[in-house]
Amino acid sequence: MTQGIVPPYLLTRIAELEAPEFRDAATAAKQTLILDRPRRAARLSFTLDAEQNLVAELSAAPNRTIGNAKNTETLPGAEVRAEGQAAGKDVAVDEAYDGLGATFALYSEVYGRDSIDGKGLPLDGTVHYGKLYDNAFWNGGRMVFGDGDEQVFGRFTASYTVIGHELTHGVTQYTAGLVYRDQPGALNESISDVFGSLVEQYAKKQTAATATWLIGEGLFTKKVKGVALRSMKAPGTAYDDPRLGKDPQPADFAHYVHTTDDEGGVHLNSGIPNRAFYLVAHQLGGHAWERAGRIWYDTLLSGLTPKTDFAGFAAATVAAAAKRYGGSSAEVAAARAGWSGVGVTTNGAATGD
Repeated sequence: MTQGIVPPYLLTRIAELEAPEFRDAATAAKQTLILDRPRRAARLSFTLDAEQNLVAELSAAPNRTIGNAKNTETLPGAEVRAEGQAAGKDVAVDEAYDGLGATFALYSEVYGRDSIDGKGLPLDGTVHYGKLYDNAFWNGGRMVFGDGDEQVFGRFTASYTVIGHELTHGVTQYTAGLVYRDQPGALNESISDVFGSLVEQYAKKQTAATATWLIGEGLFTKKVKGVALRSMKAPGTAYDDPRLGKDPQPADFAHYVHTTDDEGGVHLNSGIPNRAFYLVAHQLGGHAWERAGRIWYDTLLSGLTPKTDFAGFAAATVAAAAKRYGGSSAEVAAARAGWSGVGVTTNGAATGD
């Protein structure tokens, strides 16, 4: 699956800007939409097996390689930093290297997962992709980062949540394989936001109470009235800009957005399970990666079907919590309360969309 961190509805809004001070941003958004079109059309269908030689031996440390596309669209680009090499003068290279390492650390040290595929897959990245490219994406085997347009967006290597989000699409690809449309697609996006946030929280040793719960914090320039692409704590509040509009994410199932755009609103409706996770983490307290994150990770490995909907996933989180912590545990109570807080049943009944 190849899908960028910036949703197409936001890029479309930027592409329509006419103010002179956003001319480069509008041009960049149009170019990004064109470049992303084949990736948006691609389905979540990457199945990397041993015959493709993309599975490495089990490893206790990441195996990172960073390439520089030098503002072309050619991948992987010239290799500029390999595992173990010292930082250089290119901040984007070093941010990508560090973000890949932080993502590996969360999955390895907390959940015992060996890289994205669980089998030591090398973590490769390419920076300086395209000219004024307003996105970052995982293409099934590598992270790719644009530099932004410097009017709406800065460089996309600057956020651990972006890197963790995109790499987690790979984890979902190798585990639940959720189809990228409607409720399963929104869950796919939400799972990436959940673990993207946990990558940052783990790296910074933040608690559920001290974390920002923002996805893509710092991507916007000072010209934009907004703090991030999305807020897990309060979906719909990440930005409110006179030119870009207001963050359109719903925070509960009563406001689920029915649309044919963006594969059935996957970037919009992900706000619903995002807030459910935040509520679970907030109720449990402490470090969110320890119990709330463990429940979500166990759920990914629990045998979900590719078409699992919100209610099915909610029920699976309750079952995962009960299996690990006991049926009458605080973790089960928190899981039920979190989903109830966004209006999603946990009894497995279909919610529909």
